[in-house]
Amino acid sequence: MALIDADQVIFEEGLGVRKMILNRPKKLNTLNYEMLRRLYEKSRAYENDPTVKLVILKANGKAFCCGGDLTSAYTFVHVGHWSFGASYYRKEFCLDYLLATYKKPLVAILDGIVMGGGAGISIQSTFRIVTENTIFAMPEALIGLFPDVGASYFLSRLPGFFGEYMGLTGARLNGAEMLAFGLGTHFVPSKNLKSLENALEKMAATLESPSVATISMVINKFAQEVKVKQDSTFLRLDLINQCFSDESCEEILSSLERLATQVQEKWVHHAITSMKSANPLGLKIFFKTIREGRSKTIKQCIETEYIAICHVLRRTICNNFYEGSRAVLIDKDKKPQWVPSKLEEVTEEMVTRCLSRSFGEDDDWLPLQLPLNRTNIVASKL
Repeated sequence: MALIDADQVIFEEGLGVRKMILNRPKKLNTLNYEMLRRLYEKSRAYENDPTVKLVILKANGKAFCCGGDLTSAYTFVHVGHWSFGASYYRKEFCLDYLLATYKKPLVAILDGIVMGGGAGISIQSTFRIVTENTIFAMPEALIGLFPDVGASYFLSRLPGFFGEYMGLTGARLNGAEMLAFGLGTHFVPSKNLKSLENALEKMAATLESPSVATISMVINKFAQEVKVKQDSTFLRLDLINQCFSDESCEEILSSLERLATQVQEKWVHHAITSMKSANPLGLKIFFKTIREGRSKTIKQCIETEYIAICHVLRRTICNNFYEGSRAVLIDKDKKPQWVPSKLEEVTEEMVTRCLSRSFGEDDDWLPLQLPLNRTNIVASKL
């Protein structure tokens, strides 16, 4: 297999198969603008190449991808202009949408941490291989943002109101739990991943046009059945639905606090602590987008999230993205001072403004131009 580009993303080309390998392990493979640009460019080229039968997305190091490179984004915007950050998100969301609607079989090997932007590029792949090392979370509200990259689409498709639980609390899932919830398609022990890749390469080199079913049969030879642990939130879905089906973030938090007096379980106390620590405006933006996302396409969800991101970057309501980045990523005091500071201080009008396409006379706002003529083929994946 030929090595094409030994940079922050490595591209390998073999007979019928292409590999895109995130190669920024010391930074937990966080995605910077150049990585997004290269991934988008190569993904489009592979999709349009009739000799490519299969694309594999993986990463070097202990993390698959911990999200976007928010430290760089914060620095660019802090010393420049909010539109610098918006250009990053335009590129990221276009890549997310391209891969969510990809026309070639896409195998994402999630052997490590998968958070935020890492989920955006992988969680709607045809195949999502998880291992004993996989950790999944969407913790954006804890750093001043809200779960995006299509989260209002793919989290809203989880059973019951588990998506609300994930996005509002930043809770983590392991590989077995991802498989149980349908976020993963196969569980393969990490020691077998190389053999799996070799088998996929052999299949791509041998078959003229391998079907999704054929690829699945190859993966199944290395996959294992796994069970979630007894303390897993997968086995607490009834209680989670009971709390997170409420009609507002305030009601959800109150339900959790009542539940904490009835049961002594770690997930309840973690959920309460997380919601009280997170950006209140971000929580309410996410809550509205996930509730509306249940009836939207992936394209509509990403477009809505982009509008909200732009409002957050340009400080339409407050400075919370910059304050969260400062507290968590720059100064690392982990004591962000949110404004508004409490859920009840975030009004419906504030949330509505953050989801409005109106940017006044701000000439620096540019609409999101997603790739055209793509079918929403991901509906059956999640």
